[in-house]
Amino acid sequence: MKILVFGATGMIGRRVVAELTDRGHEVTGVSRSGGPVKGDVRDTATLAKGHDAVVSAIAPPRDGTEPEGPFMEASRALVEGAREAGVRRLIVVGGAGSLKVAPGVDLVDTPEFPDVYKKEALAGRSVLGFFRQVDDLDWTYISPAAEIAPGERTGVYRIGQEDLLADSQGRSFISAEDYAVAVADELERGTHPRTRITVAY
Repeated sequence: MKILVFGATGMIGRRVVAELTDRGHEVTGVSRSGGPVKGDVRDTATLAKGHDAVVSAIAPPRDGTEPEGPFMEASRALVEGAREAGVRRLIVVGGAGSLKVAPGVDLVDTPEFPDVYKKEALAGRSVLGFFRQVDDLDWTYISPAAEIAPGERTGVYRIGQEDLLADSQGRSFISAEDYAVAVADELERGTHPRTRITVAY
């Protein structure tokens, strides 16, 4: 497949690019900071032409008073640009804050949720709501575990839907490398269109 990846120089984006490239896909990495292609999701209509799928690995801002605003604008640009370019398949790197930890309770709404990540998580939840209204593109919003960090690529992970996944010790974690594996698997298999999934150990 020919795949366009936004946020290609970030922690997750560069691992997604590496995983897809190792699998033999033709990958175009896009980043606002440059290489290999300089740009952002506002350029989706132009950059996505001729591609089979687009991955958005951009992250919401952690500072500012209205993080939902610019991140929502970016998500709308991504969707509108994909439509214009004729690309139906989108993978969105999501957040864990919107995952359920109890009936009717999202992780971001718990007292223990770190303040430093709260605006970012709320922005991610708003964008998930936006994607759930998109019915003409085959998008998949992939939430990681509560913790995601560089680590080992094992190729092993679990898939959930709306509930936060944790191991037998109660830890919710996945390496960025295995998250990238999950992204690549979903792109190749296309088993969860128009829905949110979560991946963890």
